[in-house]
Amino acid sequence: MKLKLTILLNLACCIIASATVKTASIFTDHMVLQQQSNVAIWGWAKASTKVKIITSWNKKSYSVTADQNGKWKVNVATPSAGGPYELELNDGEKLVLTDILIGEVWFCGGQSNMEMPMKGFKSQPIIGSNEAILKSANKNIRLYTVPRSSIMERQENSKPSQWKIAAPETVSNFSATAYYFASLLSELLQVPIGVINDSYGGSSIEAWMSPEDLKAFPEVKIPAKGDTIKEVSRTPTTLYNGMLYPVIGYGIKGAIWYQGESNYERADRYEDLFPAMVSSWRKNWDNGEFPFYYAQIAPYNYAQLPPYYIGGKFNSAFLRDAQRKSLNKIPNSGMAVLMDIGEEKSIHPANKKQGGERLAYLALAQTYGIKGFGALSPNYESLTIDKNKAVIKFQNVANGLTAFGKELSLFEVAGADRKFYPAKAAITGSSITVSAEQVKTPVAVRYAFKDFVVGDLFGNDGLPVSSFRTDDWDN
Repeated sequence: MKLKLTILLNLACCIIASATVKTASIFTDHMVLQQQSNVAIWGWAKASTKVKIITSWNKKSYSVTADQNGKWKVNVATPSAGGPYELELNDGEKLVLTDILIGEVWFCGGQSNMEMPMKGFKSQPIIGSNEAILKSANKNIRLYTVPRSSIMERQENSKPSQWKIAAPETVSNFSATAYYFASLLSELLQVPIGVINDSYGGSSIEAWMSPEDLKAFPEVKIPAKGDTIKEVSRTPTTLYNGMLYPVIGYGIKGAIWYQGESNYERADRYEDLFPAMVSSWRKNWDNGEFPFYYAQIAPYNYAQLPPYYIGGKFNSAFLRDAQRKSLNKIPNSGMAVLMDIGEEKSIHPANKKQGGERLAYLALAQTYGIKGFGALSPNYESLTIDKNKAVIKFQNVANGLTAFGKELSLFEVAGADRKFYPAKAAITGSSITVSAEQVKTPVAVRYAFKDFVVGDLFGNDGLPVSSFRTDDWDN
């Protein structure tokens, strides 16, 4: 009897393993699907074959016919957070995905500061990560990494990968920024959290944009079919083709983004490229103006990097300012400011917890409606001149500004000659008054507008003020 049962079980396993119906790589056991939504599921079967999908959470059955290329796609309704559940697919042979949770799903994109794993890069540690990794086991946090792929032609599917349950071994190798973001969401929301890490170290924003997006930027050379990819992470459209396009449409609540370091020399264009990218993603995802929160790049001495540019526009403060201005161009967005954790000699700040949790603050406040805590950094609003003094007003300063007892030392002021001088700065509640003996009639003010600097101005909740300038001068 036992032998007969074993034979039957083995036969069933073989049937499942050889099922002709396949899902896209991002649909695997242990995945999280966005709650209370109609999420897309897609994959391939034999051309013109009917595929039946059954969702165990409501026993509902869906039917779809694969097109002439074998591709099929269907939207399924999801309930409130819960699980585990199963998803059964059948085209005459059965495929079952198991241990599926329903909860909140976030897409996490960018370059190396998003990609940097909890264990750190070689000889580049992450502060406190060892203990965080040790305590990371959590069945309600699920992690997915889209494998690297830089390619000229748009791919229908990404390289194989697996959704993984949070545990020391899996968390150790997963994006630190995304993990800290997910961990705080899990703690506060008490629902399953799924995070998709889709990042590539050293990548430029142009690599994450489609040819259609880049037509508005004639200075960007869009590679033609057959061209050689000279820089795998910086060739326009190639990461969009291999890593983004294949997963666009997966049901998400929103996105977080940490990128900009590779565009610091082209800050003027980033101010237009970045909002264009977000707008395109939202359009292609067909999920409305989903929340989009991003980390402002941290201060760092970029003159250390080839081709060793110094001065003028080769100052990452211009890129940070482009990101700051993008807040007004990207609806339903927020920016996590990292002015206090940059490192002069490392482009990868070791304090990833601050960055990940500040992104989570934005989501918890603006997406999930939690009130009573600080989530937004104070942001420059306006400049007024009072004789020889300049007065700076800020947004998001309900409880005032602070330097935590230290003297403000990072303000500069200029007159009509456009020469900036170090300025005395005083906090007056929610404003800053700035002056310098050399400037009788101020015209412009800058704060922390250096390549590397450690911010010294904060909101009363401890969130740092972004570097900013009131002028639009070229250098």
